[in-house]
Amino acid sequence: MSKKAIVIGAGIAGLAAAVRLANKGFQVQVFEANAYPGGKLSEIEIKGYRFDAGPSLFTLPDQVEELFRISGKNPSDHFQYIKLPVACHYFWEDGNQVKAWADINQFADEVETKLGEPADNVRKALKSSAFIYDHLSPLFMHRSLHKLNTWTNKEALKSYLKMGKLGIFSTMNKANEKRFVQPKMVQLFNRYATYNGSNPYQTPATLNIIPHLEFNIGAFFPKNGMHDITLSIYRLALELGVDFTFNAKVDEVLVDNHKASGVLVNGQKYLADIIVNNMDMVNAYKSILRKQKQPKLLLNQPKSSSALIFYWGIKKNFAELDLHNILFSDNYREEFEHIFHKKTIYHDPTVYINITSVYKPDDAPKGCMNWFTMINVPNNQGQEWDKMIIEARKNIIAKINRILKTDIESLIEVEDVLEPRTIESRTSSANGALYGNSSNNMYAAFLRHANYSSTIKNLYFCGGSVHPGGGIPLCLLSAKIMTEMVEENLEAK
Repeated sequence: MSKKAIVIGAGIAGLAAAVRLANKGFQVQVFEANAYPGGKLSEIEIKGYRFDAGPSLFTLPDQVEELFRISGKNPSDHFQYIKLPVACHYFWEDGNQVKAWADINQFADEVETKLGEPADNVRKALKSSAFIYDHLSPLFMHRSLHKLNTWTNKEALKSYLKMGKLGIFSTMNKANEKRFVQPKMVQLFNRYATYNGSNPYQTPATLNIIPHLEFNIGAFFPKNGMHDITLSIYRLALELGVDFTFNAKVDEVLVDNHKASGVLVNGQKYLADIIVNNMDMVNAYKSILRKQKQPKLLLNQPKSSSALIFYWGIKKNFAELDLHNILFSDNYREEFEHIFHKKTIYHDPTVYINITSVYKPDDAPKGCMNWFTMINVPNNQGQEWDKMIIEARKNIIAKINRILKTDIESLIEVEDVLEPRTIESRTSSANGALYGNSSNNMYAAFLRHANYSSTIKNLYFCGGSVHPGGGIPLCLLSAKIMTEMVEENLEAK
């Protein structure tokens, strides 16, 4: 008789965990509090406009493809994507614009022409990013940091000799200031701290690993939109026999003699050999694990930033805009000071505009665009959000009007809003933080919850709030690391 696994939450990591466990012979049952799979990686449809609701950047597509390969299927038969020729289009208030071309030499030449930054500095920066990736990804992305063999294998020993070059003892900003001569290039590369909700003036320079994913490997776009990542993995799970129950909020993880034995849902007990928690770790301990010993040090770590997103249906086509667009703040340091220390929104925020209709025209009516318009904001600490959102909306519109020389307010025909309070209520993300704990100190990676419980047998964790971190690739890797641990523990019995 096959072993049974219960997965709590159908976020992207929960879906991947279900697929991987099914491939290991488990009978898998997934309980999801919402009426749909995907968690943050969902979609919104409003009067002819479709928006990817959450994550908008797609890197490391092989992590999605691997789920199909291990299931004996050809990935391209189920999920298709393209590599972007331009990773992002950057705008500044003084009129400067830079396209981050996928071709590194073309990007380097553009930066030299437009900003006066020596092209070779860009090439050296991306070479350094690749170096960090080669030495740290085997440790921090593909293995558990909480197992001794991670630190005693040959790859780890090689990396120890390179620690001084990996940026562990510096901040992202300091490293970038040494690397580039133009402040705009420092700002452009500092932006990568926001990919896991952190502050470039505090986070370790090891986070300069991120540009490698976007440039050296590539930025991609699913042909059917980001939500297709969710749908394709969900359909795969169904084909593998995974059982999904939606609108089913888990009330408690059942624990007997320090061993997880099942879950309680609407007063009914469901038993299993292993329990996998894909719910935000902090809220899980506050709710479904409230009777268990609390890992207070991990629970009390500073949380990542959150987001304020306006989903706008724009009744005009802006030819100068790409899939990913950034309108930079004139004072980046002050913007992050407001987010992480003052816990409020800076009056001149950096504005990110994602427009999937550039590559998927049916996401908007003809001649129109679907704008996912986002700024980074603090996580929810009980601020006066209603007042702050009204003010931020005015400042965002004013900034767009200045840089694009338009009247965007008159072009908005549909609107929806997502902000820290609704992010928390819809996705159970503690304080509405997008990535769990922030990475604003050199020990942050070690202060993420492991992919297993050290005090409760047969209880495992995956998702953006645990190791290795937030974002689509890391969530998928968390499911992989977790499943490998399950397999190791079964073999040890």
